[in-house]
Amino acid sequence: MAKTIKAGIVQQSCSGDLEANLKKLYDNIHDCASKGANLVVLQELHNSLYFCQTENTNLFDLAEPIPGPSTSFYSDIAKSLGIVLVTSLFERRAPGLYHNTSVVFDTDGSIAGKYRKMHIPDDPAYYEKFYFTPGDLGFTPIKTSLGKLGVLVCWDQWYPEAARIMALSGADILIYPTAIGWESSDPEAEKTRQQDAWVISQRGHAVANGLPVISVNRVGLESDPSGQTNGITFWGHSFVAGPQGEFLYKASSDKEENVVVEIDMERSENVRRWWPFLRDRRIDAYQDILKRFND
Repeated sequence: MAKTIKAGIVQQSCSGDLEANLKKLYDNIHDCASKGANLVVLQELHNSLYFCQTENTNLFDLAEPIPGPSTSFYSDIAKSLGIVLVTSLFERRAPGLYHNTSVVFDTDGSIAGKYRKMHIPDDPAYYEKFYFTPGDLGFTPIKTSLGKLGVLVCWDQWYPEAARIMALSGADILIYPTAIGWESSDPEAEKTRQQDAWVISQRGHAVANGLPVISVNRVGLESDPSGQTNGITFWGHSFVAGPQGEFLYKASSDKEENVVVEIDMERSENVRRWWPFLRDRRIDAYQDILKRFND
């Protein structure tokens, strides 16, 4: 594991122009690398608009096989810059079988591993169950030249079980590509509660597991093609937290940003010595966690 990781986070808006999105991503990744990043993390489903606001079978055309055109594109970038790159793609696994998949590239451009999103939401404007089959790769860290990356995706970030299993499987850091925002009719107080809960949950995973957390969200308004809602204003606010939940960086809620944050990876060892949560777990008493509900 690297003693220090310089993590680049790319918080950007997206449009319906796929080529323009790829050009912007290319430039933003290079910008992070020019600032010293050896790890760059992109937001969820970054190649396109967040298409899950509606249920439209034509949008399955956005999906690609893995490996495929996008993995070739990002592999070349990772290799040319000598970085570890965390991407988020719409995977076409087979006819009628699709996943929301994070693909990680190592510094030589090889695919270090992939993670298929396990928890799939189905809420107004987030109709992901229509598009994505739940992941079947489990909560397995991806081994890279920088260390073991515990990559999870968006809705996974609300589940402490996912973060814990990644930690118990040897993850050195938790990473969450994300697409989350507000519907404009929500009152301001509710918007604040939602964003605060989102941040608190992930900082809690950092504290409970003694690991750094990187969460990268998209930003900007994306309209609802159906016109039934006012669209989603993605709230940005990407952040990096240390193993005690301390903020190492917080991005804005409304601006595109490329930022490089230095993470002391050796700090986790000391934090886990001070707060030995893994030592004191009562693994003999947790059987009920495997039930849907304790009636």
